[in-house]
Amino acid sequence: MKKVLSYLCPAIPVAFILGSMIFSHSCANTTTPPSGGPKDTIPPVITEIFPAIGAVNIPTHKTKLELEFNEYVTVKDAKSLFLSPPLEKSPKYKLKGKSVIITFEGDLDSNKTYTLDVTNAIADNNEGNMFPGYTLVFSTGSRIDSMVVTGIVQDCNNLQPLKGATVMLYKDQADSAIFLKRPDAAVKTDDWGFFCLRNIQDTVYRLYALIDENNNNKYDPDAEKVAFLDSVITPVMMVSDSLPELFKYEMTDTVNCLARKQEYELNIFREMPSMQMIVNKERVGDRTAYVTFMAPYAKIDSLWIKGVPQNNIITQFNPLQDSLEIWVNDPKPQPDTFFVNIKYMKTDTLGMLNSFTEELKLVNPNRKVLGKSSRKDIKHEDTTAVFTLEAKPETVEQYGFVFEFKYPIVESAFDSLTFRYLNPKQEESIGQYTVEKDTLNLRKYIVRPTEKLLPGYEYFLKVPHRKFKDINGFYNDSTEVKVSLPNDDKLSTLYLTLSNVNNKYIVDLLNEKRSSVLRSYIIDTDQTLVFPYLKAGKYSIRITEDLNRNGIVDTGILLEHKQPEKVRFYKLEDGTFLIDIPEMMEIDQSVDMQEMFK
Repeated sequence: MKKVLSYLCPAIPVAFILGSMIFSHSCANTTTPPSGGPKDTIPPVITEIFPAIGAVNIPTHKTKLELEFNEYVTVKDAKSLFLSPPLEKSPKYKLKGKSVIITFEGDLDSNKTYTLDVTNAIADNNEGNMFPGYTLVFSTGSRIDSMVVTGIVQDCNNLQPLKGATVMLYKDQADSAIFLKRPDAAVKTDDWGFFCLRNIQDTVYRLYALIDENNNNKYDPDAEKVAFLDSVITPVMMVSDSLPELFKYEMTDTVNCLARKQEYELNIFREMPSMQMIVNKERVGDRTAYVTFMAPYAKIDSLWIKGVPQNNIITQFNPLQDSLEIWVNDPKPQPDTFFVNIKYMKTDTLGMLNSFTEELKLVNPNRKVLGKSSRKDIKHEDTTAVFTLEAKPETVEQYGFVFEFKYPIVESAFDSLTFRYLNPKQEESIGQYTVEKDTLNLRKYIVRPTEKLLPGYEYFLKVPHRKFKDINGFYNDSTEVKVSLPNDDKLSTLYLTLSNVNNKYIVDLLNEKRSSVLRSYIIDTDQTLVFPYLKAGKYSIRITEDLNRNGIVDTGILLEHKQPEKVRFYKLEDGTFLIDIPEMMEIDQSVDMQEMFK
């Protein structure tokens, strides 16, 4: 017993010595911290466990577990008292003296190995020092299972580790098991996204992970994120006294935490709904409405509006094709109510897609009687073809001037734009430009100068008055924007050379925290990408394999065994993922795409 305790709780001997030293100097009460002396920073230590470690033939009815500590403690997070395999209801607890007593509302199963994990659950009563964690192993049968499975859970988009995800093993290999049954073994991930499913049977499993929002240890696709492994697994590691993956490390111990073996990698994603139907619709203006579908890639056969000629209807899907914008191209007054008919593929009561026509009644939110008082409320933008024209110094070379209208335009004169520039001597010249219509947004256009932009020059793009007319019959106001390339000589440039490009990829430059996309390219051939005007700092490169070549990152589908599109981060030779860019530097990095995505 002493030998096992010294292995599973290596801090106990040291903590007893420190505890006795502290106690010899102070006899503070158990509810009020001492008024003087150094602050207590030592976490609680287990002094006794019931049942004993590795106990067998534990009763299945009214099972009681007890952890006694060297000081008074409290349970900070009851959800972190985690039993595996989990029961229908979470464990209950009560405090008695210096002990935490855990009980269960239901009976345990017979002939089964259980683990109770108390990591992130318990702290001392006075200073709130967290108990580093412990896993109590016992069996209701005559033996203790001895296999181990380890791995990491991370977000599919930024590959950041996820704390608190529930990792689950199922012996039932049916696709429906994760929806209907509790797992045969489960555990929560730590701060590093690491999991260790210990003392499990030597058999074949399906491996899943989810963000269990309702803590029922089942997958709710409407509210939760999920991850899965493509194939079944069989444990190969065994519990042993020297297995580092079983140790409870401080989460600040980076070296030991990262050294743990990760057998499997699970990438969590949010599934797109599979049932197709219209879930929302709204008329947002005199000539504007939208319709939202539950699932992506809605298939519409036809759409018509009563009393509106078909050639006056303009529609546009978003990239996921789950939201449809509708405009009526007619400046005349429109009826108070649009009766919109949509014939589309809708999920029926049997879960099958069938053609269905649905009529939507869309009432004009601006419906009112025009009079003298209402005319006072009319703003200038209510009688103008509203648009934005934007160019950013750091990205104008890549993205050009972005020209976007609020409503679709029916008359345009892009040849009337004036592009001019001033050199450092303030000498003016007229430049040439091209205009591209955005492929995903019919209201958006990109104006690109044909000549190379130069530092020290000032560039102007002017839109003349009344050259563009929108569906409301309104013309534009004139405007002009000015942009210059950044002139800070401390800025740096990153050159990224991509080779063996045999697919379509989305390449993003992210900030250090991976929380913001700074620049983005879509490529399908070998080339060198340029990221200029970078401030000194750390950056990361995210590359997504766009297999269906739609220009967006597609998520996974569990029942179709479809993983989310692969995301990789460029790794440097030293194994890190951050490119440290100093001031005034030109840095070259090379990526073998075939090697990265093999």
